[in-house]
Amino acid sequence: MADFIGAVDQGTTSTRFMIFDHGGNEVARHQLEHAQILPRSGWVEHDPVEIWERTNSVIQNALRHGGLSATDLVAIGITNQRETTVVWDPRDGRPYYNAIVWQDTRTDAIASALERSGQGDVIRRKAGLPPATYFSAGKIQWILENVDGVREAAERGHALFGNTDAWVLWNLTGGPDGGIHATDVTNASRTMLMDLETLDWDDELLGFFGIPRAMLPAIKSSSDAGAYGVTRTSRPLRGAVPIAGVLGDQQAATVGQVCFSPGEAKNTYGTGNFLVLNTGTELVRSRHGLLTTVAYRFGDAPVVYALEGSIAVTGSAVQWLRDQMKIIKTAAESEDLARTVDDNGGMYFVPAFSGLFAPYWRSDARGAIVGLARYNDNAHLARATLEAICYQSRDVVEAMERDSGVHLDVLKVDGGVTANDLCMQIQADILGVPVSRPVVAETTALGAAYAAGLAIGFWQDTDELRTHWKESRRWKPLWSDDQRAEGYAGWQRAVERTLDWVRVP
Repeated sequence: MADFIGAVDQGTTSTRFMIFDHGGNEVARHQLEHAQILPRSGWVEHDPVEIWERTNSVIQNALRHGGLSATDLVAIGITNQRETTVVWDPRDGRPYYNAIVWQDTRTDAIASALERSGQGDVIRRKAGLPPATYFSAGKIQWILENVDGVREAAERGHALFGNTDAWVLWNLTGGPDGGIHATDVTNASRTMLMDLETLDWDDELLGFFGIPRAMLPAIKSSSDAGAYGVTRTSRPLRGAVPIAGVLGDQQAATVGQVCFSPGEAKNTYGTGNFLVLNTGTELVRSRHGLLTTVAYRFGDAPVVYALEGSIAVTGSAVQWLRDQMKIIKTAAESEDLARTVDDNGGMYFVPAFSGLFAPYWRSDARGAIVGLARYNDNAHLARATLEAICYQSRDVVEAMERDSGVHLDVLKVDGGVTANDLCMQIQADILGVPVSRPVVAETTALGAAYAAGLAIGFWQDTDELRTHWKESRRWKPLWSDDQRAEGYAGWQRAVERTLDWVRVP
């Protein structure tokens, strides 16, 4: 009898496969990074073929590390970097272009034109999103208009679009030999092409971007035993394992953190930060720079909505210290270096490498280090980088409280950066509320596993999943109210200095 659930977690910098038991405990994992392709300033790409190859490798190695085979898995779920866009030829599975990553800003002119024309208001009303470089539709339009032959191929039905969930799913289920072209409602809600009320692709929105409907995947529930087929082409999963759940990464983390009731929220610290607040079956439209999005849909149950604050650069700012500035050799060293000073020494670092996302939505912003004195050194920069992660989260928390009226009593956190104890203490200090990390900090993969397991009855309901959540550590605020107010005021002044740096067409 199969006793385990697997989850493909296809992220921005790496792909992993994790295996969980019935108690939601990790049994095995394997993870591989893929290349970050940076052709020019503001452009970020991935090789879809490399991602598919990495997916196969991590599945095979995780099974081997756990002493398991495909027959030990009752189902698998898929979670993914959401807005990253792949367009490929269904006849041979060849991508027409590299995947354009969610951080990429080449579609500035497209987003600006939508805003000037008034179409941005329609996108906000129907899709719950501002016209921004972040989302998929502009990236699809760019490929159609700039890659030779793709527009013609799309009109003939020879070009498919998907975020990386759809790309991985299509390949797992057969690829050119009958692969399933589908996505879930959470990923579809990140495209600027889906109506949040009908949960279907919208012809008016498609027209804004000139995208043929035939390119788009079928929209399914996030947890569905029959919607996504079975594995057929993956070397380690040729045992026809059901694929029963698909969720965008931040929605998967929301499920993994068991935020199933309205008013419950989590913050995921990865390449970027993503704060998601469950608003239940009520569609709450943001007035303060947040996204209205889909949290999840399980089977035929009503869809559950959320407010989200998306921050482009947090953990990747630590990578910048490592890879570009070379002041640390590993991400973990950022904590050791930052601990050698008591504060930021008056220095603030705003890592607006791709502009500013929520709640500002300013693609004209660029990164800045301000407040520098001769006294400052690498340790202050490391400290300011950790503080930037936390101040950006405070920006979002404040907008979320204004939109929803919900005041957080505790912030549930997850993701790789939560291993940095100093960063989590700074987060509690800056917010003025406790920060709670679960035993399983990588809740993105866990949420995908939960979605798949619920679909096939491995877990009975969300109440059972709640019993699995256990706290690993809690940080309580140590700063005084005056310290908190002074620090945040300095941050806000620093943000102002990043604006109007890039001329947007």
